[in-house]
Amino acid sequence: MKKLFIMCAALFFAANNIFSGNQLTLKDIADGKFTAEYLSAVTPMTDAESYAMISKNGKKIIKYSYRTGKQVSVLLDVDNTVGEKIDKIENYIMSPDGNKMLVQTNSKKIYRRSFTADYYIYNIADRKLEKLSDYGPQQSPVWSPDGMKVAFVRDNNIYLVKLLYGNSESQVTKDGKRNEVINGIPDWVNEEEFGFNSALTFNADGSMLCWIRYDEKDVPTYSLQMFKGLVPENKEYAEYPGLYSYKYPKAGQKNSTVSVLSYDIQAHQTRTMQLQLDSDGYIPRIKSTSDAQKIIVYTMNRHQDQLCLYGVNPRSTVCKLLIKESVPKYVKEEAMSNIYISSNHILMPSDRNGFMQLYLYSMTGQLQRKVTNGQYDVTDVYGYDEQTGDVYYQAAGKNPMNREVYVTGKNGKTECLTPREGWNNAVFSSDYKYFVNQWSDRNTPFEYSIYSNSGKKTVSLITNDELKKKLAEYNLPSKEFFSFKTSEGVQLNGVMIKPINFDASKKYPVIMWQYSGPGSQQVINSWNIGSMGQGALLDQYLVQQGFILVCVDGRGTGARGAEFEKCTYLKIGDLESKDQVETALYLGTLPYVDKNNIGIWGWSFGGFNTLMSMSEGRKVFKAGVAVAPPTDWRFYDTVYTERYMRTPKENPSGYDVNPIKRVDNMSGELLICQGLADDNVHPQNVFEYTEALVQADKDFKMNVYTNRNHSIYGGNTRNHIYRQIAQFFIKNLK
Repeated sequence: MKKLFIMCAALFFAANNIFSGNQLTLKDIADGKFTAEYLSAVTPMTDAESYAMISKNGKKIIKYSYRTGKQVSVLLDVDNTVGEKIDKIENYIMSPDGNKMLVQTNSKKIYRRSFTADYYIYNIADRKLEKLSDYGPQQSPVWSPDGMKVAFVRDNNIYLVKLLYGNSESQVTKDGKRNEVINGIPDWVNEEEFGFNSALTFNADGSMLCWIRYDEKDVPTYSLQMFKGLVPENKEYAEYPGLYSYKYPKAGQKNSTVSVLSYDIQAHQTRTMQLQLDSDGYIPRIKSTSDAQKIIVYTMNRHQDQLCLYGVNPRSTVCKLLIKESVPKYVKEEAMSNIYISSNHILMPSDRNGFMQLYLYSMTGQLQRKVTNGQYDVTDVYGYDEQTGDVYYQAAGKNPMNREVYVTGKNGKTECLTPREGWNNAVFSSDYKYFVNQWSDRNTPFEYSIYSNSGKKTVSLITNDELKKKLAEYNLPSKEFFSFKTSEGVQLNGVMIKPINFDASKKYPVIMWQYSGPGSQQVINSWNIGSMGQGALLDQYLVQQGFILVCVDGRGTGARGAEFEKCTYLKIGDLESKDQVETALYLGTLPYVDKNNIGIWGWSFGGFNTLMSMSEGRKVFKAGVAVAPPTDWRFYDTVYTERYMRTPKENPSGYDVNPIKRVDNMSGELLICQGLADDNVHPQNVFEYTEALVQADKDFKMNVYTNRNHSIYGGNTRNHIYRQIAQFFIKNLK
């Protein structure tokens, strides 16, 4: 009898395994076994007929035809160069005339967007490869318009290389010094929150260099403790830890003092621009134009509800206000970063009328027309065709979960160029006749195709069939969209993943993932969906353990207009946590959900909102995981925090809405994970929070990751943290 039972059980599990497919492993997910194939570094060529990109092996830069999608020529082969030799191409920057390129290799990351690298000048015609500089790695190099000069930053100073003079190198600035003065690249907070890594440009005729200067001497310093560790091993800290100290302005603290300077290359003269800027204001961008007497400088007040564009003469130093954008509450960072400057026009996104729409201005700042007129958000800007008056952009035109590529003509007629439902991105040719389209949806990995500007698909480039075949072996369930109304009458959008052998008569534990930060989205019809992307593979792993996985975008998230997104202003965390609690309550009404076993987790802002939701007062979460969470916005940086909260002095009650203040209401099993070298959300956040937990006599678990930053990766780290999250929920919800 016993033997028969064993045989039957064996047959059952074998059959179940066949039905369910292969089982995902955390190590495979962490190690990138299921990474999709991408097109790498697509660059439109000046001929408008072709584009360039890096080969899969990183050894070549290849030129392809837009018309056929086929290879035209090899622009660079590392095994076939004259002069210098390199092993691999990490990135490249084409010269404006398309005859040369700057080739990037040996990159070393600094912060999220900043890095040093060894750059080489490559002449395509004669295959000659030369070092840009012999004196150490470089940062953020830029070409002059004629392709005969390159400027770059090293050790906070600007250097100039003249190709016509044997690549002679000269130093433009000499006042740059770590933790004091930075020239031509942003400081930490500007890089992180305004999303750029270069603050340096030539004027149109290449006669002058213009840059933003950051004086950060008076900005408070934060120090991260560093240890020997492993992968990599810092032997200098073998016995005593060291400190990594850098300038980090927390909310309400002093920022860098910023200014714009120019350098006359022939006269060797440096000038300071007469820019109208508050003493605590920001300069989030500097851009060249087609006019040698004009560069465009963006300024923003500290409250970030006013964005100004100035036309600046780099010789006379005179600054003229072109556009003044004032909107309620705050100007979104995306509105600023998506401004497009053509030869004669400025294309400006604005949500001044409730939704992010496009406005066309002349180079003198005169409003020409409102380009778009819809109850939807424009989410990216591709360009303006000066010949036709056509504007190309991406928008959430059909619903918040999807993205389409659109063109709006001079007459106001709008056409969708990508009718296929899902998520569409585009890289247009220089004349806007073609574009490379990246498409995916929540259940399908990325596909790359070439389209004409009439919306006709002409060539298929990448289909990720190999990944699709690999994933098919695992028989993964699809992701289902849903929506519901909260008790306050707010409709929220969500996505749910059920086990492949889902039985509606059973009750399942639920794990909710979310990010919830201002303007963010996680409920998207894209392969980037999921708590850690990759088609929600980490979440699919948890589904295979017998959970239902759910994500809901609450109030404050993006692509639903300004009212929905900005309603959390001055009190972030309050409505966001209410909406996650409401989600759990809604899920608890479903017949197949075990309302007594619901968990929640998130990373960064998602970690913050996990803690807020678990201490909201309604005890709906049995367990939660907070990774790298802010716990008091007084500990976070000026630009991000004050955009949504103003300063602690102006808004003390808003800042008091935080997990530390709510610690007495904290309920449920809690795991906290934190990288000890997190330059973004400092360990201070969790240290102060756990102290509050201890004094409130609340139990918790905590994992720390030596020398790891906000992303918590390196060596086996990502596999380890995935396993901790999974095992914690398995232990506490099943």
